Amino acid sequence: MKKSYTTNLYVALTHYPVVNKNGDIITSAVTNLDLHDISRAVKTYGVRSFYVVTPLENQKALVKKIVLHWVEGTGSKYNPKRREALELIIIKNSMDEVIDHIRKNSGNSPKMVVTSASHNSGNLSFGKFREMLQDDNLYLLIFGTAWGLPEKFIAEADYTLNPVIGNTDYNHLSVRSAVAIILDRLLGRNA
Repeated sequence: MKKSYTTNLYVALTHYPVVNKNGDIITSAVTNLDLHDISRAVKTYGVRSFYVVTPLENQKALVKKIVLHWVEGTGSKYNPKRREALELIIIKNSMDEVIDHIRKNSGNSPKMVVTSASHNSGNLSFGKFREMLQDDNLYLLIFGTAWGLPEKFIAEADYTLNPVIGNTDYNHLSVRSAVAIILDRLLGRNA
């Protein structure tokens, strides 16, 4: 059977812990568009799995309902391409559960690479990360919802990726846009 991925990269979208506009640590709500658009991006670029992280039972139930509709329900017949993408979604309560799941299924722990809209001198460039993706390590690329990941979470990661920066001072992309841009920079054929 042909493998459905081409890389050693996993993507996680976390809804906890994230910060709000005041810097408070919160749990954010799952967004239907994020599920569809990010799963389609990770499928396009050959990412192994797309983890949706939330500790809230009602949010996990929502994700399951959406995924089931497109994977097993009417949506699977209506749009088989969408089914292929949403099949990559795995729901977990925490980042620890994500890492345990990867370790259990691959035999290795991934290096954690977080994203942030802030640029720091020690950030990992897209070019360097693209090179690293050619080695034998597994990598977990983590995106935060709301206003991003808390500083403590970022500090505990193995790497912090350079931010996506446009040509204006406005810097507040949707997470699904940031995922698509970053995956293209890392895995796109024209990058």
